[in-house]
Amino acid sequence: MDTLTAGRRWAALLALSLGGFGLGLTEFAAMGLLPEIARDLLPDAYARSAPDAVATAGWMITIYALGVVVGAPTIAALTARAPRRRLVLGLLALFVVGTTASALAPTFELVLAGRFVAALAHGAYFGAAGILAATILGPGNHGKGVAIVIGGLTAANLLGVPLITALGQQQGWRIAYLAVAAVFAATLLAVLATVPAVAAAPGGSPRAELRAFRSPHVWLVALVVAIGTSGFFTVNSYVAPVTTEVTGLSAGTVPWVMAVMGLGMTVGIAFGGVAADRNLRRSVLLGFVGLLASAGFFALTAANPAGLFIGAFLVGAASLFIVPALQAQLIAAAPGTQLMGAAVNQSSLNIANGIGAALGGAAIAAGWGYMASAWIGVALTVVGLLLALLSLRIQTRSEAVAEDRTAVPV
Repeated sequence: MDTLTAGRRWAALLALSLGGFGLGLTEFAAMGLLPEIARDLLPDAYARSAPDAVATAGWMITIYALGVVVGAPTIAALTARAPRRRLVLGLLALFVVGTTASALAPTFELVLAGRFVAALAHGAYFGAAGILAATILGPGNHGKGVAIVIGGLTAANLLGVPLITALGQQQGWRIAYLAVAAVFAATLLAVLATVPAVAAAPGGSPRAELRAFRSPHVWLVALVVAIGTSGFFTVNSYVAPVTTEVTGLSAGTVPWVMAVMGLGMTVGIAFGGVAADRNLRRSVLLGFVGLLASAGFFALTAANPAGLFIGAFLVGAASLFIVPALQAQLIAAAPGTQLMGAAVNQSSLNIANGIGAALGGAAIAAGWGYMASAWIGVALTVVGLLLALLSLRIQTRSEAVAEDRTAVPV
Protein backbone atom coordinates (compact mmCIF):
# COMPACT_ATOMS: atom_id res chain seq x y z
CA MET A 1 0.00 0.00 0.00
CA ASP A 2 1.29 3.46 -0.90
CA THR A 3 2.12 5.98 1.82
CA LEU A 4 -0.91 8.18 2.46
CA THR A 5 -1.11 11.78 3.58
CA ALA A 6 -3.09 12.42 6.76
CA GLY A 7 -5.88 14.01 4.73
CA ARG A 8 -6.11 11.07 2.31
CA ARG A 9 -6.05 8.60 5.20
CA TRP A 10 -8.99 10.19 6.99
CA ALA A 11 -10.90 10.66 3.76
CA ALA A 12 -10.52 6.92 3.09
CA LEU A 13 -11.64 6.03 6.59
CA LEU A 14 -14.68 8.30 6.32
CA ALA A 15 -15.56 6.71 2.96
CA LEU A 16 -15.51 3.24 4.52
CA SER A 17 -17.53 4.49 7.50
CA LEU A 18 -20.09 5.95 5.09
CA GLY A 19 -20.68 2.41 3.86
CA GLY A 20 -21.48 1.38 7.44
CA PHE A 21 -23.86 4.34 7.58
CA GLY A 22 -25.63 3.06 4.47
CA LEU A 23 -25.89 -0.42 5.96
CA GLY A 24 -27.51 1.01 9.06
CA LEU A 25 -30.02 2.86 6.89
CA THR A 26 -31.00 -0.09 4.71
CA GLU A 27 -31.26 -2.54 7.60
CA PHE A 28 -33.07 -0.45 10.21
CA ALA A 29 -35.17 2.00 8.18
CA ALA A 30 -37.64 -0.77 7.33
CA MET A 31 -38.44 -1.14 11.02
CA GLY A 32 -39.77 2.40 11.23
CA LEU A 33 -41.64 2.19 7.92
CA LEU A 34 -43.48 -1.14 8.28
CA PRO A 35 -46.94 0.50 8.48
CA GLU A 36 -46.26 2.51 5.30
CA ILE A 37 -44.83 -0.52 3.50
CA ALA A 38 -47.81 -2.68 4.53
CA ARG A 39 -50.31 -0.01 3.44
CA ASP A 40 -48.65 0.33 0.00
CA LEU A 41 -47.72 -3.25 -0.85
CA LEU A 42 -50.46 -5.14 0.99
CA PRO A 43 -53.49 -2.83 0.69
CA ASP A 44 -56.19 -5.53 0.84
CA ALA A 45 -54.63 -7.21 3.88
CA TYR A 46 -54.15 -3.83 5.54
CA ALA A 47 -57.81 -2.94 5.00
CA ARG A 48 -58.87 -6.21 6.66
CA SER A 49 -56.41 -6.08 9.56
CA ALA A 50 -53.61 -3.55 9.98
CA PRO A 51 -51.74 -5.68 12.59
CA ASP A 52 -51.77 -8.74 10.30
CA ALA A 53 -50.51 -6.69 7.35
CA VAL A 54 -47.73 -5.09 9.44
CA ALA A 55 -46.70 -8.54 10.67
CA THR A 56 -46.52 -9.77 7.07
CA ALA A 57 -44.50 -6.71 6.06
CA GLY A 58 -42.05 -7.77 8.76
CA TRP A 59 -40.72 -10.22 6.16
CA MET A 60 -38.89 -7.18 4.77
CA ILE A 61 -36.70 -7.51 7.85
CA THR A 62 -36.56 -11.29 7.95
CA ILE A 63 -35.62 -11.74 4.27
CA TYR A 64 -32.83 -9.17 4.60
CA ALA A 65 -31.48 -11.06 7.59
CA LEU A 66 -31.64 -14.31 5.60
CA GLY A 67 -29.66 -12.70 2.78
CA VAL A 68 -26.94 -11.67 5.22
CA VAL A 69 -26.80 -15.17 6.70
CA VAL A 70 -26.38 -16.73 3.25
CA GLY A 71 -24.11 -14.10 1.75
CA ALA A 72 -21.65 -13.34 4.55
CA PRO A 73 -19.82 -16.69 4.83
CA THR A 74 -20.26 -17.51 1.14
CA ILE A 75 -18.67 -14.28 -0.09
CA ALA A 76 -16.00 -14.43 2.61
CA ALA A 77 -14.94 -17.89 1.39
CA LEU A 78 -15.17 -17.21 -2.35
CA THR A 79 -13.29 -13.89 -2.19
CA ALA A 80 -10.47 -14.94 0.14
CA ARG A 81 -7.88 -14.14 -2.55
CA ALA A 82 -9.57 -10.94 -3.82
CA PRO A 83 -7.84 -7.58 -3.19
CA ARG A 84 -9.81 -5.90 -0.43
CA ARG A 85 -10.48 -2.58 -2.21
CA ARG A 86 -11.82 -4.38 -5.28
CA LEU A 87 -13.99 -6.55 -3.03
CA VAL A 88 -15.44 -3.53 -1.22
CA LEU A 89 -16.24 -1.80 -4.52
CA GLY A 90 -18.01 -4.90 -5.81
CA LEU A 91 -20.04 -5.20 -2.62
CA LEU A 92 -21.08 -1.53 -2.81
CA ALA A 93 -22.21 -2.03 -6.41
CA LEU A 94 -24.37 -4.94 -5.23
CA PHE A 95 -25.88 -2.69 -2.56
CA VAL A 96 -26.78 -0.06 -5.17
CA VAL A 97 -28.43 -2.61 -7.47
CA GLY A 98 -30.34 -4.46 -4.75
CA THR A 99 -31.56 -1.36 -2.91
CA THR A 100 -32.68 0.35 -6.13
CA ALA A 101 -34.53 -2.81 -7.17
CA SER A 102 -36.27 -2.90 -3.77
CA ALA A 103 -37.41 0.70 -4.16
CA LEU A 104 -38.76 0.26 -7.69
CA ALA A 105 -40.20 -3.27 -7.61
CA PRO A 106 -43.97 -3.28 -8.18
CA THR A 107 -44.96 -6.22 -5.95
CA PHE A 108 -44.24 -7.34 -2.40
CA GLU A 109 -42.53 -10.52 -3.63
CA LEU A 110 -40.16 -8.61 -5.93
CA VAL A 111 -39.38 -6.12 -3.18
CA LEU A 112 -38.37 -9.05 -0.99
CA ALA A 113 -36.15 -10.37 -3.80
CA GLY A 114 -34.40 -7.00 -4.06
CA ARG A 115 -33.87 -6.92 -0.30
CA PHE A 116 -32.33 -10.40 -0.43
CA VAL A 117 -29.89 -9.42 -3.19
CA ALA A 118 -28.76 -6.30 -1.33
CA ALA A 119 -28.33 -8.25 1.90
CA LEU A 120 -25.88 -10.72 0.36
CA ALA A 121 -23.10 -8.12 0.59
CA HIS A 122 -23.82 -6.93 4.14
CA GLY A 123 -21.63 -9.20 6.29
CA ALA A 124 -18.72 -9.36 3.86
CA TYR A 125 -18.65 -5.55 3.68
CA PHE A 126 -18.16 -5.20 7.43
CA GLY A 127 -15.35 -7.74 7.34
CA ALA A 128 -13.54 -6.40 4.26
CA ALA A 129 -14.04 -2.71 5.09
CA GLY A 130 -12.84 -3.28 8.67
CA ILE A 131 -9.68 -4.96 7.38
CA LEU A 132 -9.13 -2.11 4.92
CA ALA A 133 -9.57 0.50 7.66
CA ALA A 134 -7.16 -1.34 9.96
CA THR A 135 -4.57 -1.55 7.17
CA ILE A 136 -4.88 2.17 6.48
CA LEU A 137 -4.38 2.96 10.19
CA GLY A 138 -1.32 0.71 10.42
CA PRO A 139 -0.26 -2.33 12.48
CA GLY A 140 -1.98 -2.91 15.82
CA ASN A 141 -5.14 -1.02 14.90
CA HIS A 142 -7.56 -3.77 13.92
CA GLY A 143 -10.01 -2.87 16.68
CA LYS A 144 -9.98 0.79 15.72
CA GLY A 145 -10.55 -0.06 12.07
CA VAL A 146 -13.57 -2.21 12.86
CA ALA A 147 -14.88 0.48 15.23
CA ILE A 148 -14.71 3.12 12.50
CA VAL A 149 -16.83 1.04 10.12
CA ILE A 150 -19.34 0.03 12.81
CA GLY A 151 -19.38 3.67 13.93
CA GLY A 152 -21.05 4.48 10.63
CA LEU A 153 -23.85 2.06 11.49
CA THR A 154 -24.40 3.55 14.95
CA ALA A 155 -24.40 7.06 13.44
CA ALA A 156 -27.09 5.86 11.04
CA ASN A 157 -29.26 4.76 13.94
CA LEU A 158 -28.74 8.06 15.73
CA LEU A 159 -29.23 10.44 12.80
CA GLY A 160 -29.85 8.74 9.47
CA VAL A 161 -32.61 6.26 10.32
CA PRO A 162 -34.87 8.87 11.96
CA LEU A 163 -34.40 11.17 8.95
CA ILE A 164 -35.02 8.39 6.45
CA THR A 165 -38.06 7.28 8.47
CA ALA A 166 -39.46 10.82 8.41
CA LEU A 167 -38.76 11.04 4.66
CA GLY A 168 -40.55 7.74 4.08
CA GLN A 169 -43.57 8.80 6.12
CA GLN A 170 -43.88 12.08 4.21
CA GLN A 171 -42.83 11.12 0.67
CA GLY A 172 -43.34 7.37 0.63
CA TRP A 173 -41.12 4.45 1.61
CA ARG A 174 -39.91 4.05 -2.01
CA ILE A 175 -38.39 7.54 -2.00
CA ALA A 176 -36.70 6.70 1.29
CA TYR A 177 -35.05 3.61 -0.19
CA LEU A 178 -33.97 5.47 -3.32
CA ALA A 179 -32.22 7.87 -0.95
CA VAL A 180 -30.49 4.88 0.70
CA ALA A 181 -29.36 3.65 -2.74
CA ALA A 182 -27.93 7.12 -3.37
CA VAL A 183 -25.88 6.84 -0.16
CA PHE A 184 -24.39 3.57 -1.40
CA ALA A 185 -23.61 5.12 -4.79
CA ALA A 186 -21.88 8.05 -3.09
CA THR A 187 -19.91 5.60 -0.94
CA LEU A 188 -18.76 3.68 -4.01
CA LEU A 189 -17.45 6.87 -5.61
CA ALA A 190 -15.78 7.96 -2.37
CA VAL A 191 -14.03 4.60 -1.92
CA LEU A 192 -12.93 4.66 -5.56
CA ALA A 193 -11.41 8.12 -5.09
CA THR A 194 -9.77 7.77 -1.67
CA VAL A 195 -9.10 4.15 -0.61
CA PRO A 196 -5.75 2.71 -1.77
CA ALA A 197 -5.32 -0.75 -3.21
CA VAL A 198 -4.71 -3.42 -0.56
CA ALA A 199 -3.75 -7.00 -1.40
CA ALA A 200 -5.60 -9.99 0.00
CA ALA A 201 -4.18 -11.67 3.07
CA PRO A 202 -1.22 -13.92 2.22
CA GLY A 203 -2.17 -17.56 2.04
CA GLY A 204 -5.86 -16.72 1.86
CA SER A 205 -8.09 -19.33 0.25
CA PRO A 206 -11.63 -20.64 0.55
CA ARG A 207 -10.32 -23.70 2.38
CA ALA A 208 -8.40 -21.55 4.89
CA GLU A 209 -11.46 -19.36 5.62
CA LEU A 210 -13.73 -22.38 6.00
CA ARG A 211 -11.45 -23.78 8.71
CA ALA A 212 -13.32 -21.55 11.14
CA PHE A 213 -16.29 -23.94 11.01
CA ARG A 214 -14.22 -26.84 12.36
CA SER A 215 -14.30 -25.33 15.84
CA PRO A 216 -17.30 -26.30 18.02
CA HIS A 217 -16.63 -23.14 20.02
CA VAL A 218 -17.29 -21.01 16.93
CA TRP A 219 -20.70 -22.66 16.53
CA LEU A 220 -21.56 -22.18 20.20
CA VAL A 221 -20.61 -18.50 20.28
CA ALA A 222 -22.51 -17.97 17.02
CA LEU A 223 -25.57 -19.52 18.68
CA VAL A 224 -25.14 -17.20 21.68
CA VAL A 225 -25.13 -14.21 19.32
CA ALA A 226 -28.08 -15.49 17.27
CA ILE A 227 -30.37 -16.26 20.20
CA GLY A 228 -29.09 -13.78 22.77
CA THR A 229 -29.36 -10.62 20.66
CA SER A 230 -32.67 -11.54 19.01
CA GLY A 231 -34.45 -10.06 22.03
CA PHE A 232 -33.33 -6.62 20.88
CA PHE A 233 -34.79 -7.17 17.42
CA THR A 234 -38.19 -8.23 18.72
CA VAL A 235 -38.40 -4.79 20.33
CA ASN A 236 -36.76 -2.80 17.54
CA SER A 237 -38.69 -4.40 14.68
CA TYR A 238 -42.10 -3.27 15.96
CA VAL A 239 -41.24 0.01 17.65
CA ALA A 240 -43.31 1.95 15.10
CA PRO A 241 -46.69 0.28 15.79
CA VAL A 242 -45.94 0.22 19.54
CA THR A 243 -45.42 3.99 19.43
CA THR A 244 -48.64 4.70 17.55
CA GLU A 245 -51.00 1.93 18.66
CA VAL A 246 -49.88 1.19 22.25
CA THR A 247 -48.47 4.48 23.49
CA GLY A 248 -50.96 6.44 21.38
CA LEU A 249 -48.46 8.92 19.93
CA SER A 250 -48.48 10.24 16.38
CA ALA A 251 -46.55 8.65 13.52
CA GLY A 252 -44.33 11.72 13.55
CA THR A 253 -43.04 10.61 16.95
CA VAL A 254 -41.59 7.36 15.55
CA PRO A 255 -38.38 8.97 14.18
CA TRP A 256 -37.75 10.53 17.61
CA VAL A 257 -38.14 7.18 19.34
CA MET A 258 -35.73 5.63 16.87
CA ALA A 259 -33.28 8.50 17.37
CA VAL A 260 -33.32 7.90 21.13
CA MET A 261 -32.75 4.18 20.54
CA GLY A 262 -29.89 5.09 18.18
CA LEU A 263 -28.39 7.32 20.86
CA GLY A 264 -28.53 4.39 23.25
CA MET A 265 -26.79 2.19 20.68
CA THR A 266 -24.03 4.77 20.22
CA VAL A 267 -23.46 5.02 23.97
CA GLY A 268 -23.65 1.25 24.36
CA ILE A 269 -21.02 0.38 21.78
CA ALA A 270 -18.64 3.03 23.14
CA PHE A 271 -18.78 1.65 26.68
CA GLY A 272 -19.02 -1.94 25.47
CA GLY A 273 -15.70 -1.74 23.65
CA VAL A 274 -13.92 -0.47 26.75
CA ALA A 275 -15.60 -3.04 28.98
CA ALA A 276 -14.74 -5.93 26.64
CA ASP A 277 -11.06 -4.95 26.60
CA ARG A 278 -10.95 -4.85 30.39
CA ASN A 279 -12.84 -8.06 31.19
CA LEU A 280 -14.45 -10.06 28.39
CA ARG A 281 -16.42 -12.48 30.58
CA ARG A 282 -17.82 -9.79 32.83
CA SER A 283 -18.78 -7.72 29.78
CA VAL A 284 -20.76 -10.61 28.27
CA LEU A 285 -22.65 -11.30 31.49
CA LEU A 286 -23.28 -7.63 32.26
CA GLY A 287 -24.53 -7.10 28.71
CA PHE A 288 -27.04 -9.92 28.87
CA VAL A 289 -28.32 -8.89 32.29
CA GLY A 290 -28.66 -5.32 31.03
CA LEU A 291 -30.52 -6.42 27.89
CA LEU A 292 -32.85 -8.60 29.95
CA ALA A 293 -33.62 -5.77 32.38
CA SER A 294 -34.10 -3.17 29.64
CA ALA A 295 -36.39 -5.39 27.52
CA GLY A 296 -38.48 -6.10 30.63
CA PHE A 297 -38.62 -2.40 31.45
CA PHE A 298 -39.76 -1.61 27.90
CA ALA A 299 -42.47 -4.28 28.02
CA LEU A 300 -43.81 -2.96 31.33
CA THR A 301 -43.68 0.79 30.64
CA ALA A 302 -43.89 1.44 26.88
CA ALA A 303 -47.59 2.30 27.13
CA ASN A 304 -46.44 5.49 28.85
CA PRO A 305 -44.53 8.05 26.70
CA ALA A 306 -41.74 8.44 29.27
CA GLY A 307 -41.39 4.67 29.58
CA LEU A 308 -41.32 4.32 25.80
CA PHE A 309 -38.43 6.74 25.36
CA ILE A 310 -36.44 5.58 28.39
CA GLY A 311 -37.00 1.93 27.47
CA ALA A 312 -35.94 2.54 23.85
CA PHE A 313 -32.69 4.17 25.04
CA LEU A 314 -31.92 1.36 27.49
CA VAL A 315 -32.66 -1.43 24.99
CA GLY A 316 -30.45 0.25 22.38
CA ALA A 317 -27.61 0.77 24.86
CA ALA A 318 -27.69 -2.78 26.23
CA SER A 319 -27.90 -4.40 22.80
CA LEU A 320 -24.78 -2.65 21.45
CA PHE A 321 -22.87 -2.87 24.74
CA ILE A 322 -22.68 -6.62 24.34
CA VAL A 323 -21.68 -6.72 20.64
CA PRO A 324 -17.91 -5.98 21.00
CA ALA A 325 -17.49 -8.72 23.60
CA LEU A 326 -19.40 -11.30 21.53
CA GLN A 327 -17.48 -10.37 18.37
CA ALA A 328 -14.17 -10.62 20.23
CA GLN A 329 -15.15 -14.09 21.44
CA LEU A 330 -16.09 -15.21 17.95
CA ILE A 331 -12.94 -13.94 16.25
CA ALA A 332 -10.78 -15.45 18.99
CA ALA A 333 -12.47 -18.79 18.37
CA ALA A 334 -11.47 -18.63 14.67
CA PRO A 335 -7.79 -17.52 14.65
CA GLY A 336 -6.28 -16.78 11.25
CA THR A 337 -9.68 -16.34 9.58
CA GLN A 338 -10.56 -12.73 10.36
CA LEU A 339 -12.80 -12.20 7.35
CA MET A 340 -14.79 -15.35 8.06
CA GLY A 341 -14.95 -14.57 11.79
CA ALA A 342 -16.43 -11.13 11.08
CA ALA A 343 -18.78 -12.64 8.50
CA VAL A 344 -20.05 -15.30 10.92
CA ASN A 345 -20.66 -12.59 13.51
CA GLN A 346 -22.75 -10.62 11.02
CA SER A 347 -24.61 -13.77 9.99
CA SER A 348 -25.40 -14.54 13.62
CA LEU A 349 -26.61 -11.00 14.29
CA ASN A 350 -28.89 -11.19 11.29
CA ILE A 351 -30.19 -14.60 12.28
CA ALA A 352 -31.09 -12.78 15.49
CA ASN A 353 -32.72 -10.07 13.39
CA GLY A 354 -34.76 -12.65 11.51
CA ILE A 355 -35.74 -14.58 14.64
CA GLY A 356 -36.80 -11.40 16.42
CA ALA A 357 -38.86 -10.05 13.53
CA ALA A 358 -40.47 -13.42 12.74
CA LEU A 359 -41.41 -14.39 16.31
CA GLY A 360 -42.59 -10.88 17.14
CA GLY A 361 -44.67 -10.79 13.97
CA ALA A 362 -46.15 -14.22 14.69
CA ALA A 363 -47.20 -13.12 18.17
CA ILE A 364 -48.84 -9.99 16.80
CA ALA A 365 -50.61 -11.94 14.03
CA ALA A 366 -51.87 -14.40 16.64
CA GLY A 367 -53.73 -11.55 18.32
CA TRP A 368 -51.50 -11.25 21.39
CA GLY A 369 -50.99 -7.51 20.86
CA TYR A 370 -48.00 -5.43 19.86
CA MET A 371 -46.35 -5.66 23.30
CA ALA A 372 -46.12 -9.45 22.98
CA SER A 373 -43.02 -8.89 20.85
CA ALA A 374 -41.24 -7.28 23.82
CA TRP A 375 -42.10 -10.16 26.14
CA ILE A 376 -40.81 -12.64 23.57
CA GLY A 377 -37.63 -10.56 23.56
CA VAL A 378 -37.33 -11.06 27.31
CA ALA A 379 -37.67 -14.84 26.92
CA LEU A 380 -35.09 -14.99 24.12
CA THR A 381 -32.62 -12.97 26.18
CA VAL A 382 -32.98 -15.44 29.07
CA VAL A 383 -32.08 -18.29 26.69
CA GLY A 384 -29.14 -16.26 25.39
CA LEU A 385 -27.86 -15.67 28.92
CA LEU A 386 -27.99 -19.40 29.70
CA LEU A 387 -26.10 -20.21 26.49
CA ALA A 388 -23.54 -17.53 27.29
CA LEU A 389 -22.95 -19.04 30.73
CA LEU A 390 -22.38 -22.43 29.07
CA SER A 391 -19.99 -20.92 26.53
CA LEU A 392 -17.97 -19.11 29.18
CA ARG A 393 -17.77 -22.26 31.31
CA ILE A 394 -16.47 -24.30 28.36
CA GLN A 395 -13.99 -21.55 27.50
CA THR A 396 -12.71 -21.45 31.07
CA ARG A 397 -12.19 -25.23 31.07
CA SER A 398 -10.40 -25.08 27.71
CA GLU A 399 -8.06 -22.36 28.95
CA ALA A 400 -7.33 -24.36 32.10
CA VAL A 401 -6.49 -27.47 30.06
CA ALA A 402 -4.22 -25.42 27.78
CA GLU A 403 -2.38 -23.99 30.80
CA ASP A 404 -1.88 -27.48 32.24
CA ARG A 405 -0.44 -28.71 28.96
CA THR A 406 2.04 -25.86 28.72
CA ALA A 407 3.07 -25.97 32.35
CA VAL A 408 6.66 -27.06 32.89
CA PRO A 409 7.07 -29.75 35.57
CA VAL A 410 9.34 -28.76 38.43
